[in-house]
Amino acid sequence: MAEKGNQVPSSGDTVGVILLNLGGPDSLRAIRPFLYNLFSDRQIIQLGPPFMQKPLARLISAIRSKKTEKMYRLIGGKSPIADITKAQAKALEELLNRQQPHSELPVGEKQEGIGSFKVYVGMRYWHPFIEDVFPEINKDGIRRLVALSLYPQYSVATSGSSLSKFKEVAAGYKMEAFCVSSWHNHPLYVEALADVIKKGMESFSSGDVHVLFSAHSLPQKIIDQGDPYVDQTIETINEITKRLHIQWHLSYQSKSGPVKWLEPSTGEKLEELARNGLKNVLVVPISFVSDHIETLYEIDILYKNLAEKLGIRLKRTDSLNTHPKFIDALKDIVEKNLKETGQDKFVSLQ
Repeated sequence: MAEKGNQVPSSGDTVGVILLNLGGPDSLRAIRPFLYNLFSDRQIIQLGPPFMQKPLARLISAIRSKKTEKMYRLIGGKSPIADITKAQAKALEELLNRQQPHSELPVGEKQEGIGSFKVYVGMRYWHPFIEDVFPEINKDGIRRLVALSLYPQYSVATSGSSLSKFKEVAAGYKMEAFCVSSWHNHPLYVEALADVIKKGMESFSSGDVHVLFSAHSLPQKIIDQGDPYVDQTIETINEITKRLHIQWHLSYQSKSGPVKWLEPSTGEKLEELARNGLKNVLVVPISFVSDHIETLYEIDILYKNLAEKLGIRLKRTDSLNTHPKFIDALKDIVEKNLKETGQDKFVSLQ
């Protein structure tokens, strides 16, 4: 067996693309170790002094696993995020390898001089782990690799953590890499969001519809230290409002841990909207590009039940998943970054 980093490239013109995401438990048994991996990451939340991070993560994961297991049982017993991300990777690879968007050439046949692409999936906290995908990438002879975070709005706790792990692992291989860390205002991504919002609003039979953008929460301390996540989230919304005339609000979901988190929470915002007499609310999971527990349980079950008690008719937009415009956006992001950086701008991570 060849030593790591010494494989001979099988195709010198093939560019690798790795889609980076959070990951999620693929079975009920995986919930506790997934939570442990999540809470062990100090870039997300700092649990006391550094030497206490893993012991406290072990304790929290043990305490939370039973409650979390009940949530996952309600959405099929596992997270769908790995399957969806693999479907996104497959759709992106097929699109990148077409001659042009409307070409009649068979999928996978490339235009002369363009080169080919192979797209991989790497998860931060559960299989397929970023570090476990690299042997496959290396075996395939990839020597230029684009890492694309599937968090549209950058935060050190999301894209930052995934890209840090990516760079750490890639440094052990003979390849050059380029990282795309943020694309929150990409026109095709915004168009995809505008499309699902428009369809969601049309699903209401009567009355004014208010749009509630629900973003994944973060500890307030991270934002206070200069993290651009909130600003980029608002910039995404502003781009949407250039395309759609909507009445909108912003809230945050999925907080965990004994620290101050971004406000208002989605539950608190729904209570406020109810007090103001609003009856129709369309929730847009603005920081998520795939269905997972935050959409399928938190919004579709937890917040929908709360809304019913408050007298609100709540619906959710379809997640982007493999929405054609979203896949077009990913393709454009990869291609434009390759053109703008050029081969000489790829950096060796060794």
